Amino acid sequence: MGHTPYGYRIENGKAVVDETAAEQIKTLFQSYLTGDSLATAAKKAGIEAFHAGIGRMLQNKRYLGDAYYPAIIDLDTFEAVQEEHIKRAIKLGRIREPKEEIKVVYPTSFRISEGTKWFDDPFQQAEYAYSLIESEVHENGSQ
Repeated sequence: MGHTPYGYRIENGKAVVDETAAEQIKTLFQSYLTGDSLATAAKKAGIEAFHAGIGRMLQNKRYLGDAYYPAIIDLDTFEAVQEEHIKRAIKLGRIREPKEEIKVVYPTSFRISEGTKWFDDPFQQAEYAYSLIESEVHENGSQ
């Protein structure tokens, strides 16, 4: 299954809420929503973790509850934190738009003249074979 998220513990093979840690998680979410930075929100919640770890906590959907983990955070709070995270990232210029892919059309077939020479060196043979290409034909039929 992997790592047990902060706020839970495993008892008799089942995930149960660690009440003390769950309160810290709730405080973390609320502090972040009130405008605190990740580090400040974690400090207020009493959670000692690195910046990236706190960010992952705020994005962990397990806190909403699933078949194995009971819920700690309600959906409205979780979604508000996600929106706040995106808003802050945009404000700080940390959202990168993906570059538009340039579509390259590769030839799918070639018109080639008949070869008459044979070389022992495979590189020379390949170079000779490429020299026999008269034209390239693309998928759409253009040359």
